[in-house]
Parts: sequence; C-alpha cells; structure tokens
Amino acid sequence: MSQESQEIDQEVPVPEEKDELTKLKEELSESKDKYFRALAEAENMRKRLQKEKVESQSYAIGSVILDFLQPLDHFEQALQASQGASDEVKKWVVGFQMILNQCKQVLFDNGVVALESVGQQFDPHMHEAIETEETTTQAEGTVIQEFSRGYKMGSRVIRPAKVKVAIAPTSSEQESK
Repeated sequence: MSQESQEIDQEVPVPEEKDELTKLKEELSESKDKYFRALAEAENMRKRLQKEKVESQSYAIGSVILDFLQPLDHFEQALQASQGASDEVKKWVVGFQMILNQCKQVLFDNGVVALESVGQQFDPHMHEAIETEETTTQAEGTVIQEFSRGYKMGSRVIRPAKVKVAIAPTSSEQESK
C-alpha cells in the first residue's frame, strides 16, 4: 500500500467512530444541561432561604415591637393626663416627652410607622372597629375616633388601630328628626 492510500484511510472516520463521537457529544450536551439546571436550582434555593430568613427576622422583630407598643401607649396617655398639672410636674413632663420622642424615633428607624385613622375610610386590614356611632355629619364607614393607634412595619400591619366608625342613622331615627 502506498503512503497516500494510508493517509486517506486514516483521515476518513470509520462509521462506528462517528457514532461514538456523536454519542459522546450528546452525553456532553446532556451533562452540561444537567449541570446548568442544578446550578440554577441551587441559586433559587439560596434566594428562597435568604428570603425566608429575612421574613423570619421581620416577624421576630415585629413581635417584640408589638409587646413594646402597649407600654408606649400608656406612656403617651400619662403625659396627656398631666397637662393640667403644676409647674413642677410640667418640668418633668418635658423630660418624659423627650424620652417618648426617642422611643418613637427608634420605632421609625426600624421601619415602624403609625397608621393615620381619623377621617379615613374603615379598612378591616388596618382598623379594628370596637364601636360605631350613627351620624349624618360623616360618611358611612369613616373612622371618627381612634382609641388605640395602629402600626405597620413595612407593608405588614403589626397592630390594627382600635377605632369608632360612623354608620348611617336608622330610618326610625331619621323620621323622628
């Protein structure tokens, strides 16, 4: 056999080598696909765990802040009740008002915001109606008094406001007027 014919024989792949090469390329492609899918799944899992961690911390902080709000309400009520007090007491009130403002600033710095209720339309997600009042001066469903301030942390309400809501007078009351 001449040298030329040997070179031609070596360059032309045998059909079984072609099949094996194609098979190896397909396996490589499948392996790459599986690798990228596993990589994407791991990234999604990492993101999901991070989100759950943040939510868990938020609920824990919200729970502690919720416990802190009741004494804060009492503190505000005590300061409001001291308005007719003596000059000596009023000096103390100024100091306590500063402390109250610092407490409110800590809440604000942690994403806690007081809900505005009076004059707003009643929203069962933000308000807890503990009383209603028949009136013609306010639109039905309007919050007319706030007994306890509501708070939200981010977009989540951590304590709904306790409010009095206006309702339309009954027809018998309207007829008597």
